[in-house]
Amino acid sequence: MTHDTLIMPNASALTLHDIDPHLDLEAEINRLRRDKNAIILAHYYQEGEIQDLADFVGDSLDLSRKAAATDADMIVFCGVRFMAEVAKILSPEKTVVIPDADAGCSLEDSCQADAFKIWREAHPDHISLTYINCSAEVKALSDVIVTSSSAEYIINNLPKDQPILFAPDRHLGAYLQRKTGRDMVLWPGTCIVHEQFSAREITRLKSQHPGALVAAHPECPESIIEVSDHVGSTSQILSFVHSAPSNEFIVATEQHIIHQMQKDSPDKTFYAAPGSDGGCSCSSCPYMGLNTLEKMYLALHNEAPAIVMSEDLRLRALKPLERMLELAPTAAKSQDAA
Repeated sequence: MTHDTLIMPNASALTLHDIDPHLDLEAEINRLRRDKNAIILAHYYQEGEIQDLADFVGDSLDLSRKAAATDADMIVFCGVRFMAEVAKILSPEKTVVIPDADAGCSLEDSCQADAFKIWREAHPDHISLTYINCSAEVKALSDVIVTSSSAEYIINNLPKDQPILFAPDRHLGAYLQRKTGRDMVLWPGTCIVHEQFSAREITRLKSQHPGALVAAHPECPESIIEVSDHVGSTSQILSFVHSAPSNEFIVATEQHIIHQMQKDSPDKTFYAAPGSDGGCSCSSCPYMGLNTLEKMYLALHNEAPAIVMSEDLRLRALKPLERMLELAPTAAKSQDAA
């Protein structure tokens, strides 16, 4: 199967080695976004300094929808590749760039379009519900795209006798099976961050902070879900820690979301959920970490790496996204998963 999405470099572009070490990056980023009528989007999993410079901070689909509603000529998406693709799908007339072309996603990598197409063809009577953490090519082969905040509602409103395929996150799929009672065929992909949390170490950390509540993303394995007080999308986790009566929280998702939690609730204390070694290093996404202020500056200056997509692919990928927006409850349309 051919891949119609390209990330285009700029042959005459500035590189990291060309940046003056004395350059005021923040001032130059602000100048370039004004001069180029650009909007900067930052996912909750980005470094705090990137979040603080962004026009919008949030979840992937919500960010793309907000950007589409603006008159910006350029979108700088500080996240990972599939997120920038969604922005291009929703804003084909805008230039969409990402700071680092290698910022991928383990879920996207686990579900290649060729293999997904074969999987679909092996289950011709199944409807394909596909998590938004996938490539544009896989979206184009799907029936409905879902987010972690919309999936349960959509599943519950499908006919009871409708067989379901769910890709690419098997932990999210298993969580939805337990919540809805539906039997689904699951793709075996996982998120490398959520996969590494340790229920034993979370329980040990909680024993040291008995008043702390555990908030987890449904991409976590069942063992983590079982020791959690709240399970939800990133936006739902943020709402929970804001409104819950506790002053301490253990956060079982990518730890850079804690930056927004601390800004919103400076009187509360947050702990990144540990891995099996008792440390929190596993809760940083290596793909998200590829983006830096220097690379954001270069993306604005060079207008690259840019997402380029055939119109045929864009329209085919748009259809299941629009289907989700038709089926999702109103509350879930403004919330999204990683």
